[in-house]
Amino acid sequence: MTHIVVVGGGIAGVSTAWALATEPDGRPRPGIDVTLVEAEVTLAHHTTGRSAAQLIENYGALALRPLTATSLPFFREPPPGLTDAPLLTERALLTVGGPHQAEAIERNLAEGRLVNPTIVEIDRAEARLLAPFLRDLDGQRYVLEPESADIDVAGLHQAFVRGFRLAGGTIATATRLDTARPDGGGWRIETTDGPRTAEIIVNAAGAWGDVVAAAAGVAPVGLEPLRRTAFMVRSPWGHDSAGWPLVADADHAWYVKPDGAQFLCSPADETPSDPVDARPEEVDVAVAIDRINAATSLGIRAVASSWAGLRTFAPDRSMVLGPDPDHPGFVWCVGQGGTGIQTAPGAARCCAALALGDAVDDRIELAGLTVDRFR
Repeated sequence: MTHIVVVGGGIAGVSTAWALATEPDGRPRPGIDVTLVEAEVTLAHHTTGRSAAQLIENYGALALRPLTATSLPFFREPPPGLTDAPLLTERALLTVGGPHQAEAIERNLAEGRLVNPTIVEIDRAEARLLAPFLRDLDGQRYVLEPESADIDVAGLHQAFVRGFRLAGGTIATATRLDTARPDGGGWRIETTDGPRTAEIIVNAAGAWGDVVAAAAGVAPVGLEPLRRTAFMVRSPWGHDSAGWPLVADADHAWYVKPDGAQFLCSPADETPSDPVDARPEEVDVAVAIDRINAATSLGIRAVASSWAGLRTFAPDRSMVLGPDPDHPGFVWCVGQGGTGIQTAPGAARCCAALALGDAVDDRIELAGLTVDRFR
């Protein structure tokens, strides 16, 4: 029996725990015992529960695009028994840019055509028909991703939890990993809930990924947590705006997403942070309001609620997946940045295959994902 401890109860941790505990066809994997430990009293307490929850194929570092592609079958047709409702709801993405953003628009189009031929440039009239709240600005260009979609993040997270438990996995909350030391062919792990042993540790600790590595005597990879702010405002159009697209600035300076009778708004900020329970800053909300009011007719004057989360990146903004070359029993699953939700099924299967020495989907280029690039 191979004992595996997965550290972290966010989307990366629960999805990888599920992938380790199950075969690709969904059957429990024989000879594998997986325990997930989470320092908080609840799972998904930090970034996972604060996501904007959008599936965008034309997003993230190029090395991550295949992970999104390999995740699509799970989203569109989840394994039986893991979900109670669809994980995706149609919502187009409309990227907008002025004359000074021509390079960003052209890059967006070129990269989009590589992943999905339905991603196209549309004219002003079509854009304003889709998103009537946009101001009619001279020289504006518009790129439409019609097959983008809302993701039910809570449903997705719970699907992995359910699948993991059905496969015999164990979840221990309020259990922080304090130290881990090599012990023969595995690890002796000290946690706040007592000692544990394992042949493999999977580090899926998000913003705390380098902290967990240090506790195990493993060299860091240079993770940088970046704070992202979001807030809700009332929609002047009530529920009539609910089906409009997510609209994003071509230079990632702001975005707005209809949500029922409200809009979710963000300055798309990336403020360096320590690994903490992030909180929004008033200045970031104010910046977003100025940018969004300049580009749209939302006329934001009051905020209903606000929050912040940490999106954590490796130095090259791609993920870090698989065993550490200096400590093969220590497996990385970090650096999800802003793509952790939409890549979760594919990244989990990739990470589990690397951890167990199985074949990886041949669409995935490992050179841009494994930790070897930092060693």
